[in-house]
Amino acid sequence: MSRTTFIFIGILYYIFTVVLIIVVLNLINKKERNKYKEEIANLERDKNLIVGASILSELNKVGALINNDTMQKKYDNWQKRLKEIKEVEVPKITDALIEIENAFEDKDYKSLKSKIASLELQIAYVKTKSNFLLDEIKEITLSEEKNRETITKLKSEYRSILTKYNSNKNEYSEVANPIELQFENVDKLFSAFEVAMEKNEYTEVGKIVKAIDDTIGNLKIVVEEAPSIIIMGKKLIPDKIEDIKKITTKMEKEGYNLDYLNIEYNITESEKKISDVFARLNVLNLEDSVFELKTILDYFDSLYHNFDKEKLAKRVFEDYQRSILIKATKLEKISNDLNRKIDDLKYSYDLSDEDVTVLDVIASEIVEIKDDYNRIIDMHRRRVFAFSRLSKEMEILNAKLMKTEEKLEQALRSLGSLKEDEKRAREQLDEIKRILNQAKNNIKSYKLPVTPKNFYVELSEAAGAISDMIRELDKRPISIKILNTRVDTARDLTLKVYNTTKEAIKTAKMAEAAIVYGNRYRAMYKDVELGLIKAENAFYKGNFKISLENAINAINIVEPGIHKKLLEEYQ
Repeated sequence: MSRTTFIFIGILYYIFTVVLIIVVLNLINKKERNKYKEEIANLERDKNLIVGASILSELNKVGALINNDTMQKKYDNWQKRLKEIKEVEVPKITDALIEIENAFEDKDYKSLKSKIASLELQIAYVKTKSNFLLDEIKEITLSEEKNRETITKLKSEYRSILTKYNSNKNEYSEVANPIELQFENVDKLFSAFEVAMEKNEYTEVGKIVKAIDDTIGNLKIVVEEAPSIIIMGKKLIPDKIEDIKKITTKMEKEGYNLDYLNIEYNITESEKKISDVFARLNVLNLEDSVFELKTILDYFDSLYHNFDKEKLAKRVFEDYQRSILIKATKLEKISNDLNRKIDDLKYSYDLSDEDVTVLDVIASEIVEIKDDYNRIIDMHRRRVFAFSRLSKEMEILNAKLMKTEEKLEQALRSLGSLKEDEKRAREQLDEIKRILNQAKNNIKSYKLPVTPKNFYVELSEAAGAISDMIRELDKRPISIKILNTRVDTARDLTLKVYNTTKEAIKTAKMAEAAIVYGNRYRAMYKDVELGLIKAENAFYKGNFKISLENAINAINIVEPGIHKKLLEEYQ
């Protein structure tokens, strides 16, 4: 391909690119123009809708309804406002639209965007004024239909209220006159509504409808709640008040202090509140009346719970009154007995200061408890406090008494254990001596060729320990801690002697039995004879364990397992 051809192709590509860019730019420009064109058309349409046919039609309807100065003034005001929208606001919008169209034609897109936004706000503002004006006009043109519909519903509700009242008229005896007077007022308002509608006095109609709605609403509340108010205020609460008075009088005669409940004051205040409720009921004002009466009723119901609480508290108080006195007197007697014996105990036993001091503390606590008890009983006799308060005081006092009782029991256990330990030590001394004598008798009962060497050492140690134990028992005061140590030492050493003698005799018997058993093989087996000679020599020297081992080893040559057989025969 020649150089000229390359140049030609390059030129064609260049021209194609330029044309493509131009086409794309034109398309973008066209799209943007179409967008602005559409927005301008929408603004034109919104402008034309500001003052629609509906507002003119509704205003013409009002013109036909004018029959008084008030309506004439309203009509003139609406005409003036409509004229201002048509002749002032709309022309301003038209001028702004012309400016926007000129900018569009001049392709001044930079300022066009801000002008469109500004005009949109202006149209929205004027349109809102127009809609507000239309709503005001419609309140008059549609008032008859709307008010007729409202009055129809109110009449239906009114008939329902009237029927309920007439069906249960005996329940409204306290407020029959004001209720019936209110019924008459409602009838008059319905008649006034019809007159106002006939005269096209639409400004008064709204007021009449609202008055009817408010009156019927109040009548509905009265008819629904008045029976409850009357029965609570005239029957339930007065009956409870009388019952409460009777119970209060009876309980006070029985010794109950009910001053803290302020019953008389609260009854007076409740009666005042009930009078106020019925005074307001006579003018059909029921605001908070049911709530107030229920609160009063709940208060008197709660008094029954308080009465039961006081009765229970009295029983609890009386139980504590007996039990605390008995227990305190008993503890005081025990404490006094201990204090009288404390010198003897100090002489007999090595007591610490803490062991003795605790008795003084216990005695002091018992005195304090009895003083508190007498104070509470005095308050009871003078009826200073209610039983609920007195029973709590007794409960606290009983808790203190239980702690003191626990301390005294612990002291008794501690002091009582001293004598028990001494008694037990003397009993164990006799037992230890018996075991030691048994050990001596065991040695004598079987004539051993030689007494084991350790027997006399252990016997001497045991005898010394028993002597130490006897000396400790003869001391005054006795240290129980040292005594218990002496007892343990004497018992252990005595048992050691006993076990030594028992083991030595057992081993000697088994060795002797083995030698006797093995004599049958002496003549036949030389090795057996030599082993038995060693066993005999060891036996006469007092080495019973070695003697037994030599005898068993010798016999085992002839009879394997002889140890087991000898053990069975011995047992």
